[in-house]
Amino acid sequence: MSVLVLVLAVSAACCLGFGFVLQQNAAQRAPLGDFLSLRLLLDLAKVPRWLGGTALMVAGMGLGAAALGQGELSLVEPLLATNLLFALALSRRQTRQPLGRQGWAGLALLAGGVTAFVVAGEPSGGHALTDPVRHWLIIGGMTGLALLLAGCARRTRLTRGPVLLALAAGLLYGVQDALTRVSGQRFAEGGFAELLTGWQPYGVLALGVTGLVLVQSAFETAPLRMSLPALTAAQPLAGIICGVGFLGDRLRTDAGALTWEAGGLAAIIAGIVLLGMHPAMPQGAVERARVPEVRVATG
Repeated sequence: MSVLVLVLAVSAACCLGFGFVLQQNAAQRAPLGDFLSLRLLLDLAKVPRWLGGTALMVAGMGLGAAALGQGELSLVEPLLATNLLFALALSRRQTRQPLGRQGWAGLALLAGGVTAFVVAGEPSGGHALTDPVRHWLIIGGMTGLALLLAGCARRTRLTRGPVLLALAAGLLYGVQDALTRVSGQRFAEGGFAELLTGWQPYGVLALGVTGLVLVQSAFETAPLRMSLPALTAAQPLAGIICGVGFLGDRLRTDAGALTWEAGGLAAIIAGIVLLGMHPAMPQGAVERARVPEVRVATG
């Protein structure tokens, strides 16, 4: 792993983590009537804090794209998952909560899991597969599952909805990262003419807007601790599947390496859950809004 890829990916994770917290601070005050609607983005665009968070998220995506241009998707995605560490750092500053055993355990699991996966798997580049059927099976499967989760979330938006929306957005962002890498390769080969004649950059844009609506709807209806862990866990898994599935990324496949890779991914997910559920993560407006409602009803 080159130092440049490490710096770019961790910088991207920093921007994403800070951006998610600022976005949720603003989205939790948005009208619930904007749920899963482009109108939600238009309303949030009037809020300076949300614009700042979105600017950070865009910067993080740009840095992530630069990292993908220098390294394999299967290497960059686990590093991007560390955005939760930066989100927790900013949330702790806002809530004044100590890290505690849960926080340290989550940090150790996430960092250790990323290290174990990268060291054991030794992600390396290869030749992208040209079979269009395989491409569309993987991309269509991920996108279809995301749409199914979003449809289920619409019916349970104040219970399981935020988690389902975050999972759906994570899947779309993982596919977006794969298409971003393909777009970068096309640009390197033929400049803007080659880039703009392919469908991939338009897919990146469509997935980005759709994912943004899903994420903001999740942030709008629940505390960050309910949505961010699912988002952070789903994105690297989807990205790794795309990388190995059709981009030609190679991982070691001997029994010992596969065991460590599986253990590393399990540790990453466990660390994400522990950090995402940490008390430092800010409460959502939905929970706070219930308090005055009870007082009015009992008064």
